[in-house]
Amino acid sequence: MLHRDTVDTTVLPPSERFGMWLDLVARTSAPMRIWSAHAGDFTARADFLDLGPIQLINYHYPSLEATRTAKLIRQSDPELYMLALTTDGVGTSSQDGRHSEIRAGEFTFYDASRPHDVGHHATEPEQGRASSIITMIPHAALPLPPQRMAALYGGRMSGSEGIGALLAQFLLQVTGHPEQYHAADTSRLGAVGLDLATTMLGRHLVAEDAVPTEVRRRALLTQVHAYVHRHLGDATLSPQSVADAHHISVRSLHRLFEAEDSTVASYIRDMRLARCRRDLTDPALRNQPVQAIAARWGFPDKAHFSRVFRMAYGISPQAYRESNSDPARIVNRAAFTVNSVRAD
Repeated sequence: MLHRDTVDTTVLPPSERFGMWLDLVARTSAPMRIWSAHAGDFTARADFLDLGPIQLINYHYPSLEATRTAKLIRQSDPELYMLALTTDGVGTSSQDGRHSEIRAGEFTFYDASRPHDVGHHATEPEQGRASSIITMIPHAALPLPPQRMAALYGGRMSGSEGIGALLAQFLLQVTGHPEQYHAADTSRLGAVGLDLATTMLGRHLVAEDAVPTEVRRRALLTQVHAYVHRHLGDATLSPQSVADAHHISVRSLHRLFEAEDSTVASYIRDMRLARCRRDLTDPALRNQPVQAIAARWGFPDKAHFSRVFRMAYGISPQAYRESNSDPARIVNRAAFTVNSVRAD
């Protein structure tokens, strides 16, 4: 799984928790001054994920206010951009004279090398907690014109539509379920996150042409993959419908896949087959007819499904299901035999 470092203040008595949090903030690459009405019992948690080109921090804490001053910047300037997704509560962000209120599901963006103020308040101040996911992006890693980024400082961006929604889903999935990924996935996940962040920021600059072509290509490919996964059960899913959904021509869609190991149609077919194969071995679906499983994942024609399944896996769907249920019975019989041997 991905390596995750966690700081949890509940390991200390209530009176010591805010001090622990202050120490944590002081040790970060971009320290800030913070204060909170909950300093007497600051129940908070931070999960850190290093994804190579970017770092993610998933914060859960009571309401707080924070400021990064010119003096703190002189003491430590890691040259980082901060892209913050509010996941619960209401945030505020101020930089370079711009002030925004950030609702749950929205992003804000600021430069840790410049003074700024941020705040985050739980919707239920007395008992609730605020939460956010911070993406730390080195200045040198963001392939956008630095002189134009100030237009976004302290502003807000939607995390519920377009690239913003895809980035928000990515951040929630990776930080919420690091156990679903291998350590070897780290750099690739970081590259995907950076591509999505770059594309979203570029679009809000109204300067998508400033985003490198390869970054735009990879971000669009990620969008297409996500769209296909969401619509696998639609029997009408096809290269044409995918292209229409992304406002590009089918020819452009095929060009997008030229660097991949499969065509658009074969990618759709392979993803559908993978879902069918998974469901055929799911004990909870043992009583579901094979054709019902096939139809659920976009294969309404029984003969066609059997043919493409056999071509992919060298065995019929029914035989695959039976062969993958037998080993469990064999193992259980062997376990019974071992357990039945009398001790001397």
